[in-house]
Amino acid sequence: MASRKFFVGGNWKMNGDRESIGSLVQVLNNGEFNPTETEVVVAPPMLYVGLVQQSLRPEIAVSVQTCHAAAKGAFTGEISPQMALDVGAQWAIIGHSERRNVFGESDALIAQKVKFALESGLKVMFCIGELLEQREAGLTSEVVIRQMEEVRNAISLAAWQNVVVAYEPVWAIGTGKTATPEQAQEVHHQLREWMAAQLSAELASVTRIIYGGSVNANNCRDLAKQEDIDGFLVGGASLKPDFITIINAQS
Repeated sequence: MASRKFFVGGNWKMNGDRESIGSLVQVLNNGEFNPTETEVVVAPPMLYVGLVQQSLRPEIAVSVQTCHAAAKGAFTGEISPQMALDVGAQWAIIGHSERRNVFGESDALIAQKVKFALESGLKVMFCIGELLEQREAGLTSEVVIRQMEEVRNAISLAAWQNVVVAYEPVWAIGTGKTATPEQAQEVHHQLREWMAAQLSAELASVTRIIYGGSVNANNCRDLAKQEDIDGFLVGGASLKPDFITIINAQS
């Protein structure tokens, strides 16, 4: 994993207000971590992205939680990659299970969003993952590879350099259940093998595949020890001071 810089993303989801977000930014600004070893990105609610970007230490980048596959237009409630860039965001989370399963976004739409965000200049945390019934039916590999294939068909090989793949088993998000380090490693290894076969061996070796799903300060170090786990996309725990512990999971 020497060529893959550890990556920790914090997805704040629809949480926070000016006061609590200000306190969280202060924790991040005061927290100790080595930015040469770990890349850190946080994703506030869109209303607070500009505020966070202006007040957060420069070693931590800011992301939006989703964006539409168009620069402007009659898309009430949506934001464009251009708007995200305009307020200082460098990243977008696309394909999160809540966008897929709560808001009904299809694999095809998510691939279009990934493509347009990358073309617009954002980097992308591309989320994939299976439902509990799909895991219990032995369909994990089939599901995550299908989700990967949609993006493979939409973007160029060169564009993958600006993609971080986030494997998030849906049954482990916000439930307190976490895939064991061995379960997560197995899927990450399968994804890397698929990338080597379908994209290139070089891309497979340098693309970061991070894990998400009830990651916390207690389990992060064991997960980080796995060969193909290159970091985390953290939900609830990214709203707590323990997030600094997770950022330092590899150290």
